Amino acid sequence: MIIKKMYHENRIEPMPGVALIAAGSLRDPNFIRTVILLCEHTDEGSFGLVLNQTLPLKLSDGFKNLRDWDAPLFKGGPVQAGALHFLHGNQNLEIGSREILPGVYWGGDFHALNDLMASSSARPSQFRFFAGYSGWGSGQLQAEIDRQDWYLARMHSGLVFCDDADDHWRQILRSMGSEYAMISNLPVNAQLN
Repeated sequence: MIIKKMYHENRIEPMPGVALIAAGSLRDPNFIRTVILLCEHTDEGSFGLVLNQTLPLKLSDGFKNLRDWDAPLFKGGPVQAGALHFLHGNQNLEIGSREILPGVYWGGDFHALNDLMASSSARPSQFRFFAGYSGWGSGQLQAEIDRQDWYLARMHSGLVFCDDADDHWRQILRSMGSEYAMISNLPVNAQLN
């Protein structure tokens, strides 16, 4: 079976900066065809942000306490949908962010960010804002990986800040090799094929 062969050849371990790519067979409605960037992975659990699910809101619509910034808002996952998280690509911002892979920073002080936004020292194109997050308890993510719900992929900033959220899942699968490219062309419901 091609999928089994690919999984065993995949030696990438879950860690910050690695992406979880939903397998074509994953049926959880929260995660069908998602790309999740792991921001934290420890023995206690894992935290990630869905990179390819935009919400029909702008940042200023969903979070009134931030300055009026016309940035898109992404659905980071089903956990704590009212919590705001962000990624950015500017190493010179001194807001307490944590670098999770070269050129990609996670989180930081919202008050400091708000001040930078007000002074125009930060541009919307440098950020991705997320409502909610994706989380796993101890051992839960590894069990899902073992069940082959997720493919793991190394990321770079261009893949994190991709402009085409609708096609992001397919793009990353295609970048992973010919076997994965075949999966990217399957219909959402493979039984229709």
